[in-house]
Amino acid sequence: MNTVQTPAPATTRVLSLIPPMTQLNTPYPSTAYLTGFLRSHGVDARQEDLALALVLELFSPAGLDAVRERIDALPPRRRSANVAAFVEQFERYRATVAPTVAFLQGRDSTLAHRIVSRNYLPEGARFASLDVYIDEDGGDPLAWAFGALGLQDRARHLATLYLNDLADVLRDAVDPRFEFVRYAESLAMSQPSFDPLARALAAPTNLVDETLVRLALAALERHAPDLVLLSVPFPGAVYAAFRIAQAIRAARPGVKLALGGGYVNTELRELAEPRVFDFFDFVTLDAGERPLLALLEHLAGKRSASRLVRTFVRDEQGRVRYQHFPEPDVPFGEVGTPTWDGLPLDKYLSLLDMLNPMHRLWSDGRWNKLTVAHGCYWKKCSFCDISLDYISRYEAATAETLVDRIEAIVAETGQTGFHFVDEAAPPKVLRALAEELLRRGVSISWWGNVRFEKSFTPELCQLLAESGCIAISGGLEVASDRLLKLMKKGVSVEQVARVTHAFAEAGVLVHAYLMYGFPTQTVEDTVDALEYVRQLFDNGCIQSGFFHRFSCTVHSPVGKNPEEYGVELIPQPEGAFARNDIGFIDPTGVDHDALGRALNKALYNYMHGIGLDEDVRAWFEHRVPRSRVPRHFIARALSGADRGRRR
Repeated sequence: MNTVQTPAPATTRVLSLIPPMTQLNTPYPSTAYLTGFLRSHGVDARQEDLALALVLELFSPAGLDAVRERIDALPPRRRSANVAAFVEQFERYRATVAPTVAFLQGRDSTLAHRIVSRNYLPEGARFASLDVYIDEDGGDPLAWAFGALGLQDRARHLATLYLNDLADVLRDAVDPRFEFVRYAESLAMSQPSFDPLARALAAPTNLVDETLVRLALAALERHAPDLVLLSVPFPGAVYAAFRIAQAIRAARPGVKLALGGGYVNTELRELAEPRVFDFFDFVTLDAGERPLLALLEHLAGKRSASRLVRTFVRDEQGRVRYQHFPEPDVPFGEVGTPTWDGLPLDKYLSLLDMLNPMHRLWSDGRWNKLTVAHGCYWKKCSFCDISLDYISRYEAATAETLVDRIEAIVAETGQTGFHFVDEAAPPKVLRALAEELLRRGVSISWWGNVRFEKSFTPELCQLLAESGCIAISGGLEVASDRLLKLMKKGVSVEQVARVTHAFAEAGVLVHAYLMYGFPTQTVEDTVDALEYVRQLFDNGCIQSGFFHRFSCTVHSPVGKNPEEYGVELIPQPEGAFARNDIGFIDPTGVDHDALGRALNKALYNYMHGIGLDEDVRAWFEHRVPRSRVPRHFIARALSGADRGRRR
């Protein structure tokens, strides 16, 4: 086994920052992983969540005062309907914003009574979404949407709509790029040129920029780091990361800056843009532990730049160089336990903006995020980035190590909820983990993503439920045996039905990831897929689902070998910056956008128990062929499984 060298004296201070926007209900885990790992190697490592800090600063009485000042400077013709409504009810917004945020932080639960009265919060355009819930008896429309859910849930949903109204005001009056999640992502997502981002960063700052810069420099003052790490998981966090780096570079030019994270790992693998290094000194790829050890040794004068690991730098001639000295990665079992020390766990917002039962887990409640195994044990799916490290390098830790980490995290955070963030948690490891949790008497609640494979027997599903599993998601994808075989998913519709039913029978919420627009998928395939999904809901196999449009990436088998999937890639413009999603020409010529609207409308109703007896063709805007799927296919698959078990 390879040993990990301690990289630098403990006096090397590292500050990891989460830039806006990520999640507001729980910290994005990358900084917690890196901070825990670095501390285990003698590094003085700190962390802060500037995404949360920015939102709390803007959504406060003082923040709303600042927004109002910006609005007052706008001519009336520049004020949208959202902005005009905000100005009209400004005093109510100012009086309610702090209590509402405190309620969403779990610090003032009794406010729920006033919120659900519908007389406390000012209601803007976002509340119009409630009109789709029709109560025939004239009662509370949310009673239909939420069923038996209680006062707190209804109040959280209303409070979330209120915050979304305020976010719309910020977008219309201050920063047209502002979003809670997808902040300015068009500047970075698969953007071959750095020019749009460069122009945005050179433009005059607005209130959001100025607030973020002030928060970043305050963090710098508190921690006085030698190295700042900015972890960027999504395109919607890129602009803010560069804005933070720009501010640090101007205020403290001696501080080194490094960029990494999921966005970098997927979109900047061919980075050749020198201007990126006006903001950052280093850009690292893939798992951060080994590159950081090498980088800290380099900064301590113990390693030359040529011996950096998976790191882009700019040389003295102004050219981008990729340095990759071949060293083994830190084994997954030795990456240590993540720590949330330094993050304000009591200030995260438990939002409830989507009534999809699985999606609410993403935004509702504070979950400790933990990885059961690095990478994917299957790594064959043709739509997935199986050529990249986060998928291709599969390593698992022992159940004893995982439960040690779980116990340490619970002791630190006081929270027993866990989201296992694996690409697909291996059934063998989950069984061992469940048995170890039960053996030690460790009580947690957990959820995560799996492949709906036959290893998940009814017995295993029951064991996982007993260990604390409350929800499972997995990919049914195209819900077509022909296409599942083409995408090398390794499952069949019948098998998915049996596995999901086993989880549901064990009391576990089941969410299906669904896909449309896969290469060669016809209208007939799409209608058949919806019929399978209808039957899965009708038979109690799944309780939640979401259809998303297939996207081809350059790192997937479809992107690398399009001819095998019957499609032609659309040539991309040459560029030196981001590259990931790539367009393609599908010979079927199907209007997948129109089909997607029908799929999502049907799915939304199925989740509320509506339309399960109707012909699936009723959901489509135009005439579509009759489904070729037998009407009771899923029921027969389940009864066949039951007969097999009885024998």
